Amino acid sequence: MDFAEVMEGFTRGFEFLGVAVFVAGSAWAFVMVIVGVAKGRALESYKELRRTLGRVIILGLEILIIADIIQTITVDLTWEGVLGLALIVFVRTFLSFALEIELEGVAPWRRAEMERRYDDAGRRSTDRDGGTDRDTKGDRS
Repeated sequence: MDFAEVMEGFTRGFEFLGVAVFVAGSAWAFVMVIVGVAKGRALESYKELRRTLGRVIILGLEILIIADIIQTITVDLTWEGVLGLALIVFVRTFLSFALEIELEGVAPWRRAEMERRYDDAGRRSTDRDGGTDRDTKGDRS
């Protein structure tokens, strides 16, 4: 067995793992929806299904990208192979990025800013209500 055959095996392993993530994650998400609907939480279950499926797709795509990279750099190192990899990575990255924005509701580079704004707004609201959200050690001065 030569190097290319071993790397081909790794590639197939990662491809299998990526597809397994899609299948198992999707099955789990749908089981959880059925349980949620049975408990009378249909709307929450639907929202959780969308979030879970989005995360499953992102993880599966990332694993498939690993397989593509291994295949290209170890077995198919030609300009056509590299360009094909670039296109595949671009499309899969775009899909992952779009799913992440849909799941989180904000672009990844703005997440920290939005969390900071949310935290600041919560502190100001608590301050107006006379709460002790800040580290005042019990002083209300």
